[in-house]
This record gives sequence, structure tokens and C-alpha cells, in this order.
Amino acid sequence: MNLPFSQACENNKRAILAVLRSCFVDRDSVLEIGSGTGQHAVYFSENLKHIQWQPTDREEYLEGLIGRIEQEGPSNLLQPLKLDVNDIWPVTATSAIFSANTVHIMSWQEVEKLFTSLQSVLKPQGIFCLYGPFNYNNNYSSDSNRTFDQWLKTRDPDSGIRNFEAIDRLAKEAGLYLLNDHVMPANNQLLVWKKR
Repeated sequence: MNLPFSQACENNKRAILAVLRSCFVDRDSVLEIGSGTGQHAVYFSENLKHIQWQPTDREEYLEGLIGRIEQEGPSNLLQPLKLDVNDIWPVTATSAIFSANTVHIMSWQEVEKLFTSLQSVLKPQGIFCLYGPFNYNNNYSSDSNRTFDQWLKTRDPDSGIRNFEAIDRLAKEAGLYLLNDHVMPANNQLLVWKKR
């Protein structure tokens, strides 16, 4: 089968891995939300051998995700699970969660559900890493992010680049506190929270 492919994943995977190496150094399992093409899942599990990496996505993306993992996945990359933030999650407890380029394609209601479920699934002292573009104080960080946000809203009015402050408020309500806000290439950020 022709595997789905994201050039953005290829472009950002090394920069993300550099942060995950320190964030997940003492973790033995990671739940990835919205694994998409599976390129991140394969690359991170190959380079973080001590971790059992659990990819997930909505049902309509599972076929391509399963295909990539069957062809390219190392032994510590688990079979994908169906996960829709609107439903009950298939994993009940984990010490780490990673998600990339998801909250700007969700509705705000779905973002809220993500953090509500995360609160119950993430173990105490658990780590949550969230990658993507964010606005700060309602301001775009670049002209390209402004253009991207306009494109997102044309495609789906409920989507769009989220304000960091609103996301961090949801995290605090879920019992998380911000550890780091890493500046990443191409006007993205990697936000890292820890559960109390």
C-alpha cells in the first residue's frame, strides 16, 4: 500500500527528539495522541529504545498508521489503538503522553475533552508534551502562522491556532504545571507539563 506521508514530520522529528530525550529519559511508556502517518512514532521509538511507544488515532487514519508500523516499526512500537478524544480512551493509565499538531485541528470543545481525559489517564508525576504552533497574548508568532490559521479556519471554522494562555489554563485545571516552553523550528513550540 502507499503509506501516508507528511513532509512536516520529516522536517521536525529531529528537533522534537532532542527535547523528548530529556523529557522521557526516565519513562518506560508513552501514549501518542494523533499519530497520523506514523512517521513520528517510528522515528521516536527507534531512537528511544527504553520506551514502549503506543500510537493512537481516530478510526479513519488507522489503516495507513498500521501499514507504516507493520513495514517500519521496531519491536518497542506497539500496534495502534483507536483513540478519539470524544470517546472513552483505550488506555487507562500512562506515565507520559505526546501529541504533535493536533490541538489546532480539533474544535475547542475537543481540546477541552483532551485535557479532561488526560487528567484521569496521566499518572502522578506524569509528563505531557504538546508540539505545534501557538499564539501568545492573542498575537501570531509569525506571518506564516497567521496565514496557516486563516487556512485552517477556511477549512474548518472550529479549528485554528490556539492561544498558549488558554491551553495552559486547561493544563492547570487538569493538575499540570508547565515545566518548559521550547522554541522549535518553523514557528512551532514544544510545551512540556508535569502532573502534580
